[in-house]
Amino acid sequence: MKSEHLRRAISAALIATMLGLNLAGCAGSNAPPLPQSARTPAGEVYKLGLGDKLRVNVYGEPQLSGEYQVSGNGAVTMPLVGDVPAVGLSARELEAALTARYAAGYLRSPRIAIEVYDFRPYFVLGEVQRPGRYPSTEGQTLLGAIATAGGFTYRANQRRVFIRRVGDTTEYQVDATSDVRIAPGDVIRVGERYF
Repeated sequence: MKSEHLRRAISAALIATMLGLNLAGCAGSNAPPLPQSARTPAGEVYKLGLGDKLRVNVYGEPQLSGEYQVSGNGAVTMPLVGDVPAVGLSARELEAALTARYAAGYLRSPRIAIEVYDFRPYFVLGEVQRPGRYPSTEGQTLLGAIATAGGFTYRANQRRVFIRRVGDTTEYQVDATSDVRIAPGDVIRVGERYF
């Protein structure tokens, strides 16, 4: 009889401990939720950043056309005109800047088209099948990024994921099923569940 009471008491204590760990795991992060200002809206124009690779076509000037990269100094180095600042500009804004540079004494009525052919990568860490760096694509979502990394491991917390936006030092907590857009340079961390 005493052993039966002891066994029940131990079982109750274990269940209470497991429930406590489960609740602690659900509430155990100090990361703030992702504010609306840190979200990437679906229609937002892509801004160039370090490492982006571009195809520049200067119509009628094959010697000026080619593939270029946004360098560490934040510029694209073009023949004749040198470094042209690119970080933070859209492809259309860079086209306008290059057109103005070439029109200022180098070409008559230049027509320039720019295409981003290789975006800088995003990173997935933690409890995914294949953590690492992955090439960005336009319209990439959080679930798509996790799927690209092979999906969750069996230990993953599939409810909550953490994102650190490029250029930000804060890691934000998001619902793993939310339709959050992933931008080039973002770091996604999938934590472990506690039960």
